[in-house]
Amino acid sequence: MVKLTGIYKGMRKGYGETLIELGKKYENVVVLDADLSGSTQTAMFAKEFPERFFNAGVAEQNMIGMAAGLATTGKIVFASSFSMFASGRAWEIIRNLVAYPKLNVKVVATHAGITVGEDGASHQMCEDIAIMRVIPNMVVIAPTDYYHTKNVIRTIAEYKGPVYVRMPRRDTEIIYENEEEATFEIGKGKILNDGDDLTIIATGEEVPEALRAAIILKENGISAEIVEMATIKPIDEKIIEKSKDFIVTVEDHSIIGGLGGAVAEVIASKGLNKKLLRIGINDVFGRSGKADELLKYYGLDGESIAKKIIEIY
Repeated sequence: MVKLTGIYKGMRKGYGETLIELGKKYENVVVLDADLSGSTQTAMFAKEFPERFFNAGVAEQNMIGMAAGLATTGKIVFASSFSMFASGRAWEIIRNLVAYPKLNVKVVATHAGITVGEDGASHQMCEDIAIMRVIPNMVVIAPTDYYHTKNVIRTIAEYKGPVYVRMPRRDTEIIYENEEEATFEIGKGKILNDGDDLTIIATGEEVPEALRAAIILKENGISAEIVEMATIKPIDEKIIEKSKDFIVTVEDHSIIGGLGGAVAEVIASKGLNKKLLRIGINDVFGRSGKADELLKYYGLDGESIAKKIIEIY
């Protein structure tokens, strides 16, 4: 059983620290960035291994092309930018140069979701899971917290093939006490807390909010099982099949094509007799504001999640 710690730390920081670790372990690890290394935290790697870091400038499509070329020479390539640019602007290049030949490129995007905050709709990428998971050969992952991010990055370094990882801008609440607790396996969901009445399946920075919602639901006589679904593709079909008959998905992403869409596809294709409530961004663009205020405005904070479930349950 995991719990909210009240301690906040950036997933981006965990990413940067783990890149240094991987750089020391593997001589063939290289890192690319599109002139945002201070924000994505790849600057940590650049400082330690300047000869293995490449700044493509504000040219994300070129960055992915460079990443593909390096991967053909046997390099393990990490390419980073903001989610809007890494997945959006470079989508066709990722599809044709990375995923089609199944090259060993890890596109690790930061500043995903509505919690980009004050940057507003032009930078709030709430469609990236959808457009990445539709690409054949692509693995799609959203880590849960700082410690979990470290294990995600270690795992994808060992995996041979294209991977897309999304992380938020803000510091998020830590739910694991250490790296050992924050286990991760590609394609496997994880039950964090048991419950009898319904299942909340959450991904990324919404996992702590799901835990917060479960506390409120318990106070209202509803027992919620919490499932962490870090891998959206390939999704863990078995854990969905074993979930309670009422499933709620929670994500800082559009409910179209994201986690909610993926779970709906499993329910439909397997003919499962389960009720589904998708909580996320409801087919609208974002707006400028503070991250916490935006979560509440779009109904993605723990209190709003619990309220919505109570209304429907």
